[in-house]
Amino acid sequence: MPRVSVVMAVRNEAAHIETTLAAVFDQDYEGPFEVVVADGRSTDGTLAVLRRRAAEDSRLKVVDNPELGVGAGLNRAIDAAGGQVLVRCDGHAELAPDYVRLAVGLLEETGAASVGGRQDAVGTTRLQRAIAIALNSPAAAGTARFRHSSVAGPADTVYLGVFPRQALDEVGGYDPTLVRNQDFELNHRLRKSGKLVWFDPRLAVTYRPRSSLRALWRQYLDYGRWKRVMLARNPSALAARQLAAPALVIGLIASAIGAAITVPLWWIPPAGYGMLIAVTTLWETIRRRDRAAWLLPAVMPAMHLAWGIGFLFVPAGGRRAAPEEGPS
Repeated sequence: MPRVSVVMAVRNEAAHIETTLAAVFDQDYEGPFEVVVADGRSTDGTLAVLRRRAAEDSRLKVVDNPELGVGAGLNRAIDAAGGQVLVRCDGHAELAPDYVRLAVGLLEETGAASVGGRQDAVGTTRLQRAIAIALNSPAAAGTARFRHSSVAGPADTVYLGVFPRQALDEVGGYDPTLVRNQDFELNHRLRKSGKLVWFDPRLAVTYRPRSSLRALWRQYLDYGRWKRVMLARNPSALAARQLAAPALVIGLIASAIGAAITVPLWWIPPAGYGMLIAVTTLWETIRRRDRAAWLLPAVMPAMHLAWGIGFLFVPAGGRRAAPEEGPS
């Protein structure tokens, strides 16, 4: 069985890192196995947790990530790893116990250069549950296969990802200049080089959402602006679903201008968006029987408007985002 290296880039993940590592070390994979974590100069005690766990388990190696960014951190972890198969994980994720075993088998069965599965968002507080409901809803979070599909097959991208080391070496690893969208951009380069990206819903990953609307807004603002940067470098990677949030922002701005100068039917875009939110809230409340869905009228605009504004107006650079990959 091939040697597996789980690689992570984390920063300030003290609230989640213990649970994440527990899930990683609980894998039922029987081959040689290690975990390499690149810490981006955490200030919340994450590094102390990592060092303690490394002293307890020799399979855990901790490396420094002075650049702080996700791509640079993952590349540093990969450089320090000895595995033939590389498993990408992040500080908010919890891998299912059979994740590595299934992924290694899929690499062999399909010949793919990247395999991955579903991101299953799960919250604990009421707001986190509402954000999780939104992330698991195509109406709220889009139609990327890793969010909703139950059918295995080729895909444009997957959540996180498991790779033969040789495949990553051939395309140069992760782009260290991207703060977000590293996974999508990497999978695009793999597909562009003629390699297969494979989605399988059996590869389950639990994801813990942000705990406040402010944090959610900043997260999606980053997603939007770095998606624009990534697409500027790789125009052929554009998917139609990625234009929805910018189109919404443009439509609402046009409606506001139309209302100011009394243009007829200016109300159609905001009314249509309001109807989408209302129908989604009603449907998810009935389907999930969770009153947290009542918060979707706050959660959905925070996601959509921040993404669209970030894509259209926010320049790249500035604040370093937490090392975590987001929607595509």
